[in-house]
This record gives sequence, structure tokens and C-alpha cells, in this order.
Amino acid sequence: MALQSPFFGKRDNEPANLRHGSPNPNPYANGAAPASAAAVQAAAAPAATASASSGAREGGSKLTVGPNIKLKGVEITDCDTLVVEGLVEATMDSRVMQISERGAFKGSAEIDIAEIHGEFDGNLTVRQKLVIYATGKVTGKIRYGKLVIEEGGQLAGEILFGAVGSSKAALVGKPGLQVA
Repeated sequence: MALQSPFFGKRDNEPANLRHGSPNPNPYANGAAPASAAAVQAAAAPAATASASSGAREGGSKLTVGPNIKLKGVEITDCDTLVVEGLVEATMDSRVMQISERGAFKGSAEIDIAEIHGEFDGNLTVRQKLVIYATGKVTGKIRYGKLVIEEGGQLAGEILFGAVGSSKAALVGKPGLQVA
């Protein structure tokens, strides 16, 4: 007799209609039928589109470096979201970086959106939006598309404004804010 794993087996203590996340898996069980197959598809299309777009954001690749964790000497690529709660010394190219209050990143990063509650030190290129919160501190060579600094947030180093996605020649002729 084969043993069945408790993790992948059928749960008997849960009603069948709650297993798939839907309180009523058959909305037409009460006898009401849809007007047509096209009406069912039209009604289901917006829900499928909304779930697919939110799944792409939430289901993307995410790396979390937890508190008291030190990650040194790595190159991080193909990561949609990096969450730093510990210490990261790395080079990275990503979509989103979030540094928590106790988190720190040292190195080089090219990203679309950065949300800094902790510390960043190094070369930071933010293609879209850099947000530095009240507890955030960013130092080094910083390039950004848009900048938001909450009262109390710190920004120091060589700061350049410009659409990074365009050409680097556009940045050469436009010196940005120089902060000591």
C-alpha cells in the first residue's frame, strides 16, 4: 500500500467549494443560466486581465535579504524586486529596489524605481523615480529621472538629473546639483 503525502492530498476538513478560492465555484448552480457564451466570456475577460496584470507584478521575481543577513560580492540580475533588510554589497540591475530602515546597500545599482528608508552608498542610477524617505540616506554618484525626498531624508555626492534611458551624452552637458 502506498503512503500518501499529507501536503499534497485532499483535505477532508475543508468544504469542497472553498478549496479553489471561490465561495461558489458554479455561479449558475441556482438555475440561472448566462444569456450566451459570448456574455460569459465578456464578463470573465476583465477579471482575467486584472488578475493577470496583478499577478505579473506580485508574481515577479523577488529577492528579500532579511534582517541580520549579509550578502557580499554578488551580481544580482533578472530580479524584479530587491528588498534589503540586512546588508547587501553587490552590483545589480533590477526593476525595483526597496531598502528598509535597517537595511543598507553598498555597490552599484541600475534600477527603475528605488525606495530608500535605510542607507545606500555607491553608484545609483534610477531610470524612473528615486524616493528617499525621512530615515533614508543616499551617498555616492546618483543619477535619477524623478526625485522625491521626504523631510529628513539625506542625499549627498555627485547628483545628476537626466533621462538615463536616453543617451549618456545628454548627461555630460547637464551638470546636476553638487552636494558636499
